[in-house]
Amino acid sequence: MSDGEYDYLIKFLALGDSGVGKTSFLYQYTDGKFNSKFITTVGIDFREKRVVYKSTGPDGSSGKGQKIHMQLWDTAGQERFRSLTTAFFRDAMGFLLLFDLTNEQSFLNVRNWMSQLQIHAYCENPDIVLCGNKCDLSDQRAVSEDEARELAEKYGIPYFETSAANGQNVNQAVDVLLDLIMKRMERCVDKSWIPDGTVRANGPTNPDISENSDKSKCAC
Repeated sequence: MSDGEYDYLIKFLALGDSGVGKTSFLYQYTDGKFNSKFITTVGIDFREKRVVYKSTGPDGSSGKGQKIHMQLWDTAGQERFRSLTTAFFRDAMGFLLLFDLTNEQSFLNVRNWMSQLQIHAYCENPDIVLCGNKCDLSDQRAVSEDEARELAEKYGIPYFETSAANGQNVNQAVDVLLDLIMKRMERCVDKSWIPDGTVRANGPTNPDISENSDKSKCAC
């Protein structure tokens, strides 16, 4: 698809403590590459990717492909940037919450990030996928899969063990988040939570999806 052709502009935000691998995760997803040099994100950065999304009906059949332009926002994990990064929460439609499987404190801080999301996101139950990153470093593991899954189940969100280094489950985690967002848009009667600019003029003509008044609403 050409640069100007897409049906939906979907914004995701990657969150988590500094050093958990957010930048490397997004780079692996968009470019299929891994940079071993650790670069601390200052403030906000983002990457982009185009995908075709096909919804699946109750009978397992695939619907018409929708052209999605994804903006994946990369946030700084350090506390000093927190006020800046939380300002971006409300415009994001989905969240990738990462922790480092080799760093127990980053896992314990997942609860703090969840609290921030419930306060600052477009609603109290936004679509989130939890990712235990660096699963390739099995000999340095500090958080068990059972612990992580138990926490994800507590919050009612999907969990993936990912590796930005070798790409394990990176695409799957983002695909699941996109599916959650698209299905939320389909089922919600109140579309006011959807940010301006999500639906392109050359995209779906359903007026309900294009409406946007008060982003704080979320009846889904």
